[in-house]
Amino acid sequence: MVDQHVTTVEQHATKEMPQEVLWRMTSGCLLSQAIHVATKLNIPGLLKDGPKNSTELAQATETHAPSLYRLLRALAGAGLFVEDEQGRFTLTPLGELLRRDVPGSMAAAGLLFGSTLQWPALGELLYSIQTGKPAFDHHFGMTLWEYYMSHPEEHDIFQYAMSSFSAAETHAILQAYDFSGLQSVVDIAGGHGQLLVAILQAYPEMRGTLLELPEVVRQAEGVFKAAGVAQRCEVVSGDMFASIPAGRDAYIAKTVIHDWQDEQALALLKQCYNAMPSHAKLLLISEVIAPANVPDPSKFMDLNMLVSFGGCERTAAEFEALLGAANLKLKQIIPTRSPLSIVECVKG
Repeated sequence: MVDQHVTTVEQHATKEMPQEVLWRMTSGCLLSQAIHVATKLNIPGLLKDGPKNSTELAQATETHAPSLYRLLRALAGAGLFVEDEQGRFTLTPLGELLRRDVPGSMAAAGLLFGSTLQWPALGELLYSIQTGKPAFDHHFGMTLWEYYMSHPEEHDIFQYAMSSFSAAETHAILQAYDFSGLQSVVDIAGGHGQLLVAILQAYPEMRGTLLELPEVVRQAEGVFKAAGVAQRCEVVSGDMFASIPAGRDAYIAKTVIHDWQDEQALALLKQCYNAMPSHAKLLLISEVIAPANVPDPSKFMDLNMLVSFGGCERTAAEFEALLGAANLKLKQIIPTRSPLSIVECVKG
């Protein structure tokens, strides 16, 4: 029944008139917010053991049953749930991905993109388009990082989202790139070190260095100890724009470069250049925007980076030009089974 329903939804989409297609696009904000609410209420988790009606779900979530039914009905039409003849709802394979306890879970995306952290700033995209400045700063009167310091709940959602995305991305990176032959690697602004842990576990002869801000370093040290790689990993507290540990075989910057416009990104790349021996590789792990007219989620993530940080995603040509300004050469771009690609660079 579930598969038949999903097929019906897909078939309907293929018969849409142009006005219907555009209506679906312009009203997409409603779908995003509906997914956010259902995820925050943990509806997918409540349905994992079988069908429930809106009254049962409302009791479990302390919500208004008739209104919750309207939410579930809308999401069933979008293919996340199926409603049976008794008014009970069941998860579809798509809806299963909003559970927090399944491999490849997208619950973090559901929580983040509809949150009070992202939603108000996205609503002021026009400001960013008019000025080139982050709408987040304009709306909240502070940068995103400053906001996190005084709003721990939103910061926890962000960290949960980043950790959730990182788990799938790390697996894809290790599948796509051969780190053998490298004896040492620096993870620049590597957060709590999940990627570096995975690399060190996969390559037992390698030594690693994590460069992070002081407030992050303390948590990362515990991660390395728990993973059993602390003896092969140095943790350095510092500012990547001021200095990067020198003399290593490889330098990694995962989802870092997109936080910055070209001026700051170039300053970071010059620090990388100064730290790199002649044989070293720099791996910028980032989304790479597809050519003109090609549908690509990275083009919308680029808008999100503008609104949130004033940063940007880049095309291959833009990466090549930026690297050239830092006397670095783009060697190859390696796609992964994730939104990220590995932009491999060497000294020019």
